[in-house]
Amino acid sequence: MIPRYSRPEMVSIWSPETKFRIWFEIEAHACDALADLGVIPKEAAKTIWEKGDAAQFDIDRIDEIEAETRHDVIAFLTHLAEIVGPDARFVHQGMTSSDVLDTCLSVQLARASDLLLADIDALLEALKRRAYEHKDTVTIGRSHGIHAEPITFGVKLAQAYAEFSRCRERLVAARSEIAVCAISGAVGTFANIDPAVETHVAKAMGLTAEPVSTQIIPRDRHAMYFATLAVIASSIERLAVEIRHLQRTEVLEAEEYFAPGQKGSSAMPHKRNPVLTENLTGLARMVRAYAAPAMENVALWHERDISHSSVERMIGPDATITLDFALTRMTGVIDKLLVYPENMEANLNRYRGLVHSQRVLLALTQAGVSREDAYRLVQRNAMKVWEHGKDFMTELLSDREVLDALSEEEIKEKFDLGYHTKHVDTIFARVFETD
Repeated sequence: MIPRYSRPEMVSIWSPETKFRIWFEIEAHACDALADLGVIPKEAAKTIWEKGDAAQFDIDRIDEIEAETRHDVIAFLTHLAEIVGPDARFVHQGMTSSDVLDTCLSVQLARASDLLLADIDALLEALKRRAYEHKDTVTIGRSHGIHAEPITFGVKLAQAYAEFSRCRERLVAARSEIAVCAISGAVGTFANIDPAVETHVAKAMGLTAEPVSTQIIPRDRHAMYFATLAVIASSIERLAVEIRHLQRTEVLEAEEYFAPGQKGSSAMPHKRNPVLTENLTGLARMVRAYAAPAMENVALWHERDISHSSVERMIGPDATITLDFALTRMTGVIDKLLVYPENMEANLNRYRGLVHSQRVLLALTQAGVSREDAYRLVQRNAMKVWEHGKDFMTELLSDREVLDALSEEEIKEKFDLGYHTKHVDTIFARVFETD
């Protein structure tokens, strides 16, 4: 991932230094378990820990060895032997490369999940604060991009809060599913290493043991993990697109914060563009793109092949780094979002009462008019507003067929905005009080 869309803490999880440190810890913990079983000398296990733990692994040296061996794990083990000395012969006893690689990837994805969960928590906090701030800020709800019925801006944000709460639950489940360890040796039979070693390493690394590893951790786990990241990205895009629509000049109900000195266009000095949410839409596309190859990785040959390896070297860092950046950027957008209640009110009234058409329709049916006739009566008056700029209430009050069913007072009562917001507290209780 390019630095432009990266944050240091997440990037460090995927650095060579972190990777080799995790590899060492896996090998050293395995040595502890092997020593407890009497397979290797306890002094050797102690020496491996002491010398390896104090070492700064030389990335250039490992790369140099790999250029010759063309095997990354062997290159690391060779360099580790240079550090540890003769006792290094006890490292990697009964293990295979996938034991190290897959367990390390599980650790990295689990750590990445912890950062992403913290990101979601920050976003949820911002959404909740702004939702309560605008709980009673009435605006127009839209379906198909067209004015529908009144809603509040707080309800819009509460919907996003509920959605990201579900995202959090999914990520917690995905983290649990991916945080598994495999130390089972060639083809996963434990023929050359006791299952107790896997149990010990799993506990030491904060993982659980994979029941049947086949030599690799089954990739359905990874497919679910990256699919979960893709869903979170889609939720980011949904919220980003909403803000982009609301920032359109002819709508302008909400707007990204525009900092002093910020420039919107190289050609047009007046521009204030929704660049952050447009950027988030693009980043969401990238995170979703990583889900498909993760699913294709599930179908590997027999007990293992490495067709998944090159994919995961890319999508592991890129998906988590990109999503980390996107979640943090979205939190900043929500935190500083400019909201314009006056424009919301103006837009709500732009079509002179049309948004109350359903209430009039229902009132007519309750007064004994058939639904078909009620729809016809309401629609013919609504079209005068659309086509000739008339006032909806005025037209209804001038329609003899409507007045035959409803009194003037009954018609006027149907234009009360409070009718549409009377259950906002109920919605908020469902979203926030059960959280």
